[in-house]
Amino acid sequence: MITVQLLALLLALSVALNVGVAACLLAYRAGTALPSALLVGGGALGGVMALFLSAVSAYR
Repeated sequence: MITVQLLALLLALSVALNVGVAACLLAYRAGTALPSALLVGGGALGGVMALFLSAVSAYR
C-alpha cells in the first residue's frame, strides 16, 4: 500500500466513524435505548465503509 492509499483509507475511516457517532447520538437523543442506538451507529458506520470500499473496487 502506498502512502496516498493509506491516507485515503484513514480519511474514509474517519468520516465513517464520525457518521456512525453522529447517527448513534441522534438516535439516542431521539429516545432510543442505548443498545439500539449503538446498533444504529454501527449500521451507519458499516454502510459508509461499504460504500467507500465498493467505490474503490469499482474504480480499480
